[in-house]
Amino acid sequence: MSTAIKTIEKPRLSVKVQTIATLAAIVGAVAVPQIFHVLGAASGLGTSLGEAFLPMHLPIILVGLLAGPYAGAIAGLLGPLCSFALSGMPNAVMLPFMMVELCIYGLTAGLLRNVKLPTIVKVVIAQIAGRAVRAGAILLGVYAFGSQVNISTIWTSIGTGLFGLALQWALLPLIVYRVENLKKNDN
Repeated sequence: MSTAIKTIEKPRLSVKVQTIATLAAIVGAVAVPQIFHVLGAASGLGTSLGEAFLPMHLPIILVGLLAGPYAGAIAGLLGPLCSFALSGMPNAVMLPFMMVELCIYGLTAGLLRNVKLPTIVKVVIAQIAGRAVRAGAILLGVYAFGSQVNISTIWTSIGTGLFGLALQWALLPLIVYRVENLKKNDN
């Protein structure tokens, strides 16, 4: 007895639309965290607002859900790299791990785009996949390559980012619902 994954028929996006969505997500992955960093600096909290609210994750998961796995994976890889090049954030030690994590977020969300599941479930699956791969990358980096990352970051980042996870659970299903209904009304 085989189990088939139920899918939803969504329109295939053109390469142009996927490219524009990817670029918009990269811009969002650079710009949105800067807002949190400015607010953190103004309030004396430093980078802790970004660590708590995970603002870079929002546009990456969103583009995966809306534009598919290629857009999600590419934006996930390039978003942190562009942010680092322009602002120095995330720091150089964490950059490769964030690139891998966000790539998996975008890829997973994109692969789930046409799967018949509630959007919040898709978000949670993408979050688990991204964090699991990030944990594996950190362990590989520390034990195989002598990376200077503290292994406790694996667990502390989850606790620190709970507000961000909740924000993603609240906002992403609403945004996806709104965008998909706008598309339906345009047709």
